Parts: sequence; structure tokens; C-alpha cells
Amino acid sequence: MAPDGANVPSVDQRDRSVPVNLRQSGRTPVELLISTRIRKSPYWALSHEAGCWRAEVYNRMYHPRGYVRPEDGGAMAEYEPLVHDVTLWNVAVERQIQVVGPDAEAFVDRVITRDATRISPMRARYVILCNEDGGILNDPVLLRLSADEFWFSCSDSDLMLWLQGVNVGLGHDVRIREIDVSPVQVQGPRSEDLMADLVGPEVRDVPSYGLMTASVAGLDVVVSQTGFSGEKGYEIYLRDATLHAERLWRAVLDAGEAHGLRVIAPAHHRRVAAGILSWGQDMDAETLPFQVNLGYQVPREKEADYIGRRRLEQVRAELEAGGTPYTHQLVGIRLAGRPITDYAPDFWLISATPEADPVGYVTSPWWSPELGTNIAMGFVPVGLAALGTALWVHLPDEYAETPGVPVPAEVVEMPFRPSVNPNTRETLRGRGIDAR
Repeated sequence: MAPDGANVPSVDQRDRSVPVNLRQSGRTPVELLISTRIRKSPYWALSHEAGCWRAEVYNRMYHPRGYVRPEDGGAMAEYEPLVHDVTLWNVAVERQIQVVGPDAEAFVDRVITRDATRISPMRARYVILCNEDGGILNDPVLLRLSADEFWFSCSDSDLMLWLQGVNVGLGHDVRIREIDVSPVQVQGPRSEDLMADLVGPEVRDVPSYGLMTASVAGLDVVVSQTGFSGEKGYEIYLRDATLHAERLWRAVLDAGEAHGLRVIAPAHHRRVAAGILSWGQDMDAETLPFQVNLGYQVPREKEADYIGRRRLEQVRAELEAGGTPYTHQLVGIRLAGRPITDYAPDFWLISATPEADPVGYVTSPWWSPELGTNIAMGFVPVGLAALGTALWVHLPDEYAETPGVPVPAEVVEMPFRPSVNPNTRETLRGRGIDAR
């Protein structure tokens, strides 16, 4: 195993212009300076009041990463209310980029791979935006509020700047800007009952990826049946959030008292089990959709042109002809070792045999209580991506069964456990369609 900070040249990255840093330096041994370059969200003080004790930076904003301290059970203690009751998340880091104007549909159709004309008003969709090389620039939930207004609820990249730059050349009659809308998520099996108490029984009729307008404590909100967990859940998008965040937050807490509501960090342990990708961790601007099981986002029939189309269609043609246009594929992995119950600070390495040089790397590992084993997503060479392939993962000593000795692993299907709200990839698989 390579020492901390060492490069790992055995992992083939010839199809990337900037290789992934396969050995970061581990947990940061110095204090990180937070200045005015980093935003506090409108809910930040409320998260701190609820017990948030650590955070990271996401979309240049504080992002809660823990409420229960390790000595009290840590992240796995936060898992319990999510899968049994209901939880509240501060997800203001999902910054909202509004595209509004007479040409909004045409512009959005040009920048997403899916067909924007098929998204009805008051519906949302998970979408991707790619560059000319087919790399994934962002994977937001796209909300269509009306015929001429869309919100990109974006992941961790500068989507607004890219959209504005693209339109300099296209010249569409639209306005592109970040708006003062900040969401919270209400996730878990009791979320529907809580939301019915909060906004009324009509929320029970909102379908998956459906939208409704509502009022909470006299505040105008948009509600979607979406989330980042695989559990039943909703997002509440608060308008004029910098003015009204505390009112909304406390209204949700009050409604949640009868349902066992807990404030927790966004549940990355549950999203791993659901096979939900995290941009910047499981993919980036040099990752093709086909590498991460998002081939269903690349339509075979779409009348309008879109950015990246030529390259993506070329890659699909190569794949269908039996070619290998990239070196690595994202797979699900079941692995041995001690329970991984916290965020990984490194991309842990993968080998084909215990003695061989590393050829791949883990992106998102965690412990699954339901399966009684560690699970992970990771990139492996295409030739090692078949289900049932045996692998070996080089875990840090805190999780290894024997320090310095890799643990056995196996390529398995994702999601690792069924989702209450299945994503499109899961739905397609249920119909027998290959979603890659």
C-alpha cells in the first residue's frame, strides 16, 4: 500500500487530462481557515443550535456533516431516525440557479442531455449537463416552475457561471442568476405524515419528482417529492430565505414533534446504499455518463442539439460495437473489514489480487447495517467490472482486519438495497433495460 501522500502510477488514468488524486494526505492535521470567501447558509445558526459539530465546504458554503458526536454513536446514530422515522436536513448548499424568460425551454434543452420539452410545469427531473467532451459538469435536480421558468438545484460546481458563459454565445432571451431560495429536506418513512401536517393533505398526491406550491407559517414555498436518501422524502424550497429561514425551520420542527423528527446531516451512508452518485466524489467533469451508469441520461432520440451530443453518441457507438472508450467503470462493491462508519478522507486503492499493484480506487464507502457488511462505489478497470469479480481493497489501519493487508471484496449490483423512491436507473432496471 502506498504511504500517505504518495502517487500511485499503477492506476491507469491515460484517459484523463488531470489524474484523480489517488492518495490524499488523510485527515487534515491543521486548522482550516474559513473567511468571507465561504458563505454561511440562512440555516447555519439553526444547524449549530441543533447540535451540528462539524461541517465541510460545498458550493462555497458551510455544509453540516455531523450532529451526533462519535462517542454517542456518530453518523450511524443519525441513520436510525432516517430509516425508521423522519429527519430534517439543512441542504441550503443546493444553490438555486434560475433560468427565466421567453427562451427558457430552448436554452435549458440545449444545456441538458435529456429532453426539456418533455418536462411539464410543476414537475422536476434529475438531469446532467455535459461539456463538449461529454464530461459531466453537474447533475442537478431541475425544477420546472412554469412554461418559462426553471430552477437548477445544483451540485458542487460553478453551474451559474457556465450557464451564463454558454448563453453569451447562444444569445437566448433569458435571465440566468442565483436566487434567494434555500431548501431543506424532510426524509424518512414518516415524512409524508409530517408534510401533511405542515402543508396540508394534498401533499399526499404529489408524485415522485412532482412539485406543489404551499404556505408554511405564512411563507411561500415550493415542495418537491425528491431527496438524497432513497427513502420517502420531500424538499421544501423557501423563497426569500435570508429573511425567513428561522420561521420555516421552527415550523418544521414544531410539526415534527408528533413524528419523532430529528435534525441530522445529509445522509451519505443511505445514499451510498441507494447507489445515488455525488458529483466531485463519484464523478467529475472528466467522467462520461456511461462510466457511472448514467447512460439513460443520453437520449437516442432528441430533436434538439445539446452540448456534448457528438462525443456522447460516438462513445455509445463504440460501446455497442464492443469497444472500450474509457479505462474505468464505476461499480458497486461489497467488502470486508471493520465497519466503516465515517467519511473517507482518501480514495482507497483497489487491486486485482492481494499482491498486485493497485488498479482502481474506492470513491464512496460505508457500513450497511441491513446487509451487515461494508459497501462502496469505486472505479475499476473495465475488465474487472463484471458482477462477481473478486477484488482486494487497501483499507486504512482503522478499518483493516490486519493492518497493511488488503481485504477481500466483490463487484455487486447497485443499489445495494431497494429504495422507497426508486430513481430512474432503478426503474429502468426493473423493466429489464440496461441503464448504463
